[in-house]
Amino acid sequence: MTATAELDRLLGIMARLRDPQDGCPWDLQQDFSSIAPYTIEEAYEVADAIDRGDLVDLQDELGDLLLQVVFHAQMASEQGAFGFADVARSISDKMQRRHPHVFAQVQVDGAEDVNANWDAIKRAERAAKGHADTSALAGISRGLPEWQRAMKLQARAARVGFDWPGPAPVIDKVREELDEVAAEFAHGAVEDNHARLQEELGDLLFVCANLARHAKVDVGAALRQANHKFERRFRAMEAQAGAAGQSMAALDLEAQEQLWQQAKADEATP
Repeated sequence: MTATAELDRLLGIMARLRDPQDGCPWDLQQDFSSIAPYTIEEAYEVADAIDRGDLVDLQDELGDLLLQVVFHAQMASEQGAFGFADVARSISDKMQRRHPHVFAQVQVDGAEDVNANWDAIKRAERAAKGHADTSALAGISRGLPEWQRAMKLQARAARVGFDWPGPAPVIDKVREELDEVAAEFAHGAVEDNHARLQEELGDLLFVCANLARHAKVDVGAALRQANHKFERRFRAMEAQAGAAGQSMAALDLEAQEQLWQQAKADEATP
């Protein structure tokens, strides 16, 4: 079947699931707010499949993500707000409008010019909608994961010159913020100093995100990689403990650390 035919089939399935008479009780109970967490989850599962280089799984996860778009569009259609065709038309119009170097006669000299044009067009779009916010930071969604929003805030500020000249001063700033976190821990019980610790840890994480930006490293991808590495090594520790007839919970920290170092050494062995 063609892409159009398969998309029509999916739209029909979603409409049937939401049919008030013969639809699925679970699907009928949902609204935009209840489906939103699934939409976010499916986007992360797409990223995970990409990280793992699993194209078979990527096909499946992209389908799950597409379903989320269709689900939201169906609910909006039921309210008379918009339908899937409106969603598709909106993004098609936007992509043509924001790529005048492809669909019009605008000349660009590389990706930096494309980014500059994109930002200028977005600002014009916001102004046309009556948005009064003219800040360089305008339009950055508050619904983004905070690490991603931090990266976008810093990148926008950098475009108007507010940026460190390189990674070295950012590394110095990381050390400074880490010292401030340590000082707050030294003040006493965590429960008594929670607000200050949260503030200082937030500053530290923000600067770490800035360092990642200077390294052209995506914070989410880096953290996913670190999570995968930790999970892989911890499972190896559990396997080692189990092979010795022990449980992780029964081992003291020193014994667990030995297992951790062994797991790391095993990974390094060709």
